[in-house]
Parts: sequence; C-alpha cells; structure tokens
Amino acid sequence: MRKSFRFTLFALLAALALGIAACGGDDDDSGGSNTSSSSDSGGKSIKTGLVTDIGGLNDRSFNFLANKGLEDAESQLGTQGRVFLSKSNGDYIPNLQTSAQQQNDLTISVGFLMGDATATVAKKFPNNDFAIVDFSAASLKGKPTNVEGLLFKEQEAGYLAGYLAGLWAKDNNADTISSVGGQKIPPVDHYIAGYQKGAKDANPSIKTLNGYSQDFVDQAKCKEIALNQIAQGSKVVFQVAGQCGLGALDAAKEKKVQGIGVDADQSYLGPHILTSALKKVDVAVFDAIKSASDGKFKGGSDVIASVKSGGIGLGKLGPEGQKYADQIKKIQDDIASGKITGIPDTVK
Repeated sequence: MRKSFRFTLFALLAALALGIAACGGDDDDSGGSNTSSSSDSGGKSIKTGLVTDIGGLNDRSFNFLANKGLEDAESQLGTQGRVFLSKSNGDYIPNLQTSAQQQNDLTISVGFLMGDATATVAKKFPNNDFAIVDFSAASLKGKPTNVEGLLFKEQEAGYLAGYLAGLWAKDNNADTISSVGGQKIPPVDHYIAGYQKGAKDANPSIKTLNGYSQDFVDQAKCKEIALNQIAQGSKVVFQVAGQCGLGALDAAKEKKVQGIGVDADQSYLGPHILTSALKKVDVAVFDAIKSASDGKFKGGSDVIASVKSGGIGLGKLGPEGQKYADQIKKIQDDIASGKITGIPDTVK
C-alpha cells in the first residue's frame, strides 16, 4: 500500500513538472512558427505596413523588390506584414494613415515621391516608426525624428553599367548610347549621371542621349522615347523608369540593340539585356524591419547603401557583356576601395 502511494505521488509530481515546463515554453513562444524565426534573429515579431508608390508590385523592379524584402522578413523574422497599394498620388496619405492607425510598429514608404506624405503622417503619429526608400530623413519637411531614410548611391551602379556600355560600344563601332528616365527626381538622375560618366570614362568619344517619360507605369511612353533614341543611333538603352521602362527594353529587343535593366536583375527578359544596375531595395527593407525588431531603429537618420556595403552593383552579364567581366570587376573593386571617387549624381 505504501509503495503504491509512493508510486502514485511520484507520477503526479512528474506530470506536474512536465506541465510547468510546457507552460514555460508557451511563455517563450508567443506565436507558433513565427516565433522561432523571431527568436533566432534575437528580436521580437513586429507588425509592418508597406505602402507602394503608383508603380505597383508588378513593376518587376522597385516596388517588387520592396515587397520581397517584406516577404523575407515575414518568413525569417516572423514579421506580420501588410501591403497598401497606391493607385495614385492621392492614395499616399490615406494609405500611410491607415497603416499607422492599425498600430503597425513600422510603416515603410516606397519611393521619393512619397516624401511629403510621409512627413505629414509621421508628424500626426509621433509614436509610430516610419522608414522611406529614396528620401533622406534630414530633407523631410519638419525633419520628423520618427522617420529613417533608406538611401542608395545609385550613381555607383549607374557608373558600372555605363562603363560596361562604353566598353561594348567601343568594340562594336557604336558611337551612341542612351537612357530613359521616369521622372526627373534624384534617385533617377543619380543612375543616369553615373551611367553617362562611366560610359565616357570607358570610351571618351561616346555620345549619350537621355529622355524622361514623366511616367513610371505606361510602357508605351518609354518605348516611344527609346525608339526615337535608337533611330538617332543609340545601340545601348538604359531604362530608369520602373514598369514604364520595360517598354524601353522591349524597344531594344525589337530593334536588336542592347538593353540595361534597373533596380532588379532583369536578365530574364532575354539575351539582349547587357546587364542590370542593381539597387537592393529588398535588402534595405528587410534590414529596416530587422532593426525595428531588434529595438535598434534610429529615426531622424539615414542608412546609405553603396557598392562597398554590397547594396549596389550589377546584375548578371548578358552574352554580349561576358567578355568584360574581369574589367568590370576591377572597376567595382576600385569604387569599393575608394580608388574611384567623385562619381556625379546630377544630370547636366
């Protein structure tokens, strides 16, 4: 009888110990599979709103990359994400406000054109954190201290693309290359200024053409500009216009000249893509979310991506670009080391 009692008591104590251990596990895991990723990162799972510009998620470059950064944070950090699509400039403030009102820990504005809207909403929600791609925190109206700028040295990527274009043009008896921008805003002009400088450094006799569609969506507008440039002798067309720019690359394919993609690697479009000027918006968005998750968010400051940091570079070299791989690698190393400096960011 006494042995039976002791056995029963031991079993009860063991069960109780297991129950306590299980409860302790529940306290540490506050969200199933998401918590595992968050715990591995050393931070907490946060809610993040991503507000696109009018280019939409199907631009296959800028907004697409920003959304990829959010998706990566969802899978790796346990972030709860929501995307707010902007169909027009008038959607920026309502979308940003909705994200803030839904108590997202971080709201990310995707694009320079959202600067004023971000400053306005950040001022209304001083206890919320915001980040904006392509706009310096110090340049926002009122200089809100709850906004972090996610910037890029696009001129470095443009320089690499231009240097490659200049080398190719020299070897193929081409005397003209061109670029098609969306709107004349800093991040677009950074690319173009670097592109023109790189081309001239590789091939001093090269002629450069440039035009703006005033649009980041309508592919027909960019295609028309590119076709006009090709008619003027351009043998390489660099698109810096998001979804609209896909029309410029289509013109390059149609007229059998070389095209250069932007932001994301667009080599999938075909062998006519000489390369792509990479701007790793996905990495910047992911890092901003991780920073907020780790409690290291720094409002009122900027994070700047460059060739040296790995946030800027070139995509896959197409068939016509492969022979220049070693030369371009050296130029990239020279930029990273500081041997090449003074790359312009203003189109003259």
